[in-house]
Amino acid sequence: MGSREVDGGLHVALIMDGNGRWAEARGLPRSEGHRRGADVVDSIVEAAPDAGVRILTLYAFSSDNWNRPRREVSLLMSLFRTYLRKERRRCAREGVRVTIVGRRDRLSAAVLREVDRTESATRDGDVLHLRLCVDYSSRDRLLDAAERYAASEARGRDAYARCLGEAGGEDTGAPAVDLLVRTGGEHRLSDFMLWESAYAEIRFLDVMWPEFDVAELQSSVAWFHGRERRFGRTPTR
Repeated sequence: MGSREVDGGLHVALIMDGNGRWAEARGLPRSEGHRRGADVVDSIVEAAPDAGVRILTLYAFSSDNWNRPRREVSLLMSLFRTYLRKERRRCAREGVRVTIVGRRDRLSAAVLREVDRTESATRDGDVLHLRLCVDYSSRDRLLDAAERYAASEARGRDAYARCLGEAGGEDTGAPAVDLLVRTGGEHRLSDFMLWESAYAEIRFLDVMWPEFDVAELQSSVAWFHGRERRFGRTPTR
């Protein structure tokens, strides 16, 4: 994986919640919700640069998701593998660098092959950095980073952020999140980007992920720009 990072623009993180509930509300199997959700990812990735997004982090599969029924886990991994294989060439052509954040030792050999091929093919992308969190737990990553930090000589937040990036399989420091959006109507972070979201603007939407579209992304970015970000300082007059 290259060390190049996309400069400028926002870091937007998305918790893509509500696929199963969207399908069940329509009398469809949960699998249809996941398939529809995967299609939404395509449109959001394509629209992100024009919306001012330069880093897009998607919560694709949490470490806790292994506890779901085996059939559903198998489907999610199949969709992930298919997405990488299908979108790899387009991402490379359009300047989208794709990296995977999270554990890799529990992923199948077939998934890892697509991961390696996609990261290699897109490593020079400088328009958008797409980070896909797979087998991801922020708390586990924080623990791993703490051990790396204790064993290193460097000190300070930047040094710890580098350890956090390494703990997630990246070669750059963990980038701070500007805007975190969760769909599906739930109001929690679910073990996602806990360090990186320390000063993130957080928006919870009732819309289910299969219904999230480019207009929702643009609306969320506009909402972000309307916020006054004080970082502990007093309000401006």
